[in-house]
Amino acid sequence: MTAILRQMNDYHYSHLISTFGKIRSDVVDFLMETFIMFKNLIGKNVYPSDWIIMNMMQNKVFLRAISQYAVVLNKKFLDQTNFELQLWNNYFHLAVAFLTQESLQLENFSSDKRSKIFHKYQDMRRQIGFEIRDMWYNLGPHKIKFIPEMVGPVLEMTLVPEIELRKATIPIFFDMMQCEFHFTCSFQRFENEIITKLDHEVEGGRGDEQYKVLFQKILLEHCRKHKYLARTGENFVTLVVRLLERLLDYRTIMHDENKENRMSCTVNVLNFYKEIDREEMYIRYLYKLCDLHRECDNYTEAAYTLLLHAKLLKWSDEPCAAHLTQREGYQATTQGQLKDQLYQEIINYFDKGKMWEEAIILSKELAEQYENEMFDFEQLSASLRKQAQFYENIVKVIRPKLDYFAVGYYGTGFPSFIRY
Repeated sequence: MTAILRQMNDYHYSHLISTFGKIRSDVVDFLMETFIMFKNLIGKNVYPSDWIIMNMMQNKVFLRAISQYAVVLNKKFLDQTNFELQLWNNYFHLAVAFLTQESLQLENFSSDKRSKIFHKYQDMRRQIGFEIRDMWYNLGPHKIKFIPEMVGPVLEMTLVPEIELRKATIPIFFDMMQCEFHFTCSFQRFENEIITKLDHEVEGGRGDEQYKVLFQKILLEHCRKHKYLARTGENFVTLVVRLLERLLDYRTIMHDENKENRMSCTVNVLNFYKEIDREEMYIRYLYKLCDLHRECDNYTEAAYTLLLHAKLLKWSDEPCAAHLTQREGYQATTQGQLKDQLYQEIINYFDKGKMWEEAIILSKELAEQYENEMFDFEQLSASLRKQAQFYENIVKVIRPKLDYFAVGYYGTGFPSFIRY
């Protein structure tokens, strides 16, 4: 197939499309299947990674084919009556998958190999990236149909460490903001999506200081020129830059052998999410912090961390939202059930940490629920037996007296996550 496509010129591509005649659905089916096939071949690495010439030849051929089919999209499937949402969606996902594939990330090769590839094939990421940008702007009023679903793929593309590509594609974010604002007088869906996706992308190794600077510079320039987005847009950019700073610190420090630093950095991120009222991400980092404490046998601290999650829940039959049960092992359909399970785990951690006074407080709250709300007397009996054991431990078990002290770090020479 690659050999056949390699032989084709512009005429052959246009002739191929013309063979479908006026049967619109046949053209759509052909393009859909082709986009899916290309995406599968790119994603499954047909050739071993060290077969550079074969990989680059396939990429060059696919890039030409994708560009030819993009012309067909613009000609036949862009107007209001003939717009094919799924077809365009498949195109964008294929193009981003092509751009972000491992074999095109030139910075991962040695300098000699990188220069040879660039000399023969150029940087194909830049070519397809510019094409994606142009195709996005061609959408016109159809853009709103791709928000917020296309935010993640565009973010993934802009995070590729190629400066000209970043400069060309980061403005798409402003266009998305402007588009959603035009239809809804806010860009809340865009903002939510980019914050969620940015967290996963940076944790996965993408993004750097240069990206943060470019993102801030380009979007601030665009926002300040806009009549209605000047203030809200600037607030959004400031928010994302603050998040990027914390996420980059978090990614760096996660490889640090000092677990206290890792804990401090995690607290810094989760407090930020709490400050901006992103409950899903806040809970996600609570569990990361809890896991760090458990690795260090800090069971009391692990208990207090989980308690922050439990405090977000009610003793009620209110359905449990998906983001509240992020950890496997919790079998709960209501907030009350999840809170019960969390309390059981927290009490267990307090017991391991010999903080029986705290365990008793939660046990009493649980007992009241079992007796007066759930009428679960079997669980009530078990809870009261545990309470009795905790009281006995307080009296009989010798515990060391604990001393605490605070340490403050002042000055810009310290990492931001521990600096006062």
